[in-house]
Amino acid sequence: MILRGAEAVRYLAKPDPSRAGLLIFGQDSMRVALKRQEAVLGLIGPEGAAEMRLTRLPASDLRRDPAALMDAMTAKGFFEGPRAVLVEEAADGLTALIGDVLKEWRPGDAQVVVTAGGLTGRSSLKKLFEAHPSAVCIGLYDDPPTREEVDTMLRQAGLGQIEPQAMAGLTALARDLDPGDVRQTVEKLALYKLGDPAPLSAADVAEMAPVSIEAGVDEVIHAVAEGRRTEVSPLVRRLEAQGVTAVALCIGAMRHFRSLHRLAAGADPGRGGFNPRQERMQRQARQWGVNRLEEAMALLVETDLTLRSASRAPAMAVMERALIRLCTVR
Repeated sequence: MILRGAEAVRYLAKPDPSRAGLLIFGQDSMRVALKRQEAVLGLIGPEGAAEMRLTRLPASDLRRDPAALMDAMTAKGFFEGPRAVLVEEAADGLTALIGDVLKEWRPGDAQVVVTAGGLTGRSSLKKLFEAHPSAVCIGLYDDPPTREEVDTMLRQAGLGQIEPQAMAGLTALARDLDPGDVRQTVEKLALYKLGDPAPLSAADVAEMAPVSIEAGVDEVIHAVAEGRRTEVSPLVRRLEAQGVTAVALCIGAMRHFRSLHRLAAGADPGRGGFNPRQERMQRQARQWGVNRLEEAMALLVETDLTLRSASRAPAMAVMERALIRLCTVR
């Protein structure tokens, strides 16, 4: 069975213990790791690992010892309670083994939780979990966390009372931050509000929000968005010297221009003063307009495909040329 959207979010927060297995896959390893952590916590509880009710089996170990998965699934522990077996970084080469184990699963056995990178529609591992009557398949894609996902993080951190503008501010920040940074920000807010009975406010979010989100990358992207063409090449050279990759820069640019497109199209009202970048981005969105932003996103998608292809062109030079072209689109 495959789950998507809000249904997947709810399932990961509270997995069904009567299921034989769960597959979580996606290109963003941090997002997969966070959701895996959430799902395992929901299955075995906060004391599960300490009570040895969680067995970790890296995929590389299973290739050397295939019987380890069946043994871990059927083993009986010293402590009462649900158990889980975690298979990390799996790929299609383990489909047959995992399929055989799932066939033998019985109530009382440990649930098999599998994580994987980006799987295509033709992936045999993905198809196994989609078709299995007692397994769940959840794909994580490069989309900003939903309001429901942010709400789940806040509840897990013990932040129950939240003003509407504070929630809107966190949702806006989540569009610009990596998943791990979003969770870190929520954890900082929980410590900041420890012992304070007042609801979480927009001012609290602004106080704890990162001052800079990958400041160097932001600097060059803002230069492009504001048409400061002469600044682009020196900034790109500096980022390259710091070890920033062309793909990372392209991902950051696509994320920024998607946010501008939402603002220009009126899909994101950008309420309140909770996001220090919001006013600047609204100004950029007005200057670009919907049509030119769509041209910009098409150019960035084309560039991303080139960077990930077998092209021998220097990656950062390809990215720099694309950023300079964006200045002319504007």
